[in-house]
Amino acid sequence: MMDLDDTDRAILRALERDASQSAAALGGRIGLSQPATWRRMKRLRDGGVIAGRRVALDAEKLGFGVTVFLGVKLATKGRVSLEDFERAVMAIPEVQLVEHVLGLYDYRLRVVARDLADFERVLRRRVMTLPGVGNVEANVLLSEERRPGPL
Repeated sequence: MMDLDDTDRAILRALERDASQSAAALGGRIGLSQPATWRRMKRLRDGGVIAGRRVALDAEKLGFGVTVFLGVKLATKGRVSLEDFERAVMAIPEVQLVEHVLGLYDYRLRVVARDLADFERVLRRRVMTLPGVGNVEANVLLSEERRPGPL
């Protein structure tokens, strides 16, 4: 774990909101020179704290108006069935996130669909046919509030 000071945390919070800003713009926001900001960003990248840059797509604006969280309990357990399930579920384009969890279910999936009929198609034809799937529980997302990370 890397030691972070208040300036490092300010850089990370600002990048989490908008990773496209330049070191000069970011430095101006937090009261640091461009070279000092760049050096800190490089140290955070080299240390693995900044793992990369991502673009956040708006699923609704792309025509995917429904988001569903699926809890998936596998019928069979074992290393081969977990690997087979993970490989198969990652091949479904509507599945945006796959989390292997401990609790009532083995996996939590974030699935996007155009509407409920489209979700039903994805569920019946794709998810329920995956290797090892036993029980599935669906929770439809009504609204979402995002907050920055734990800094």
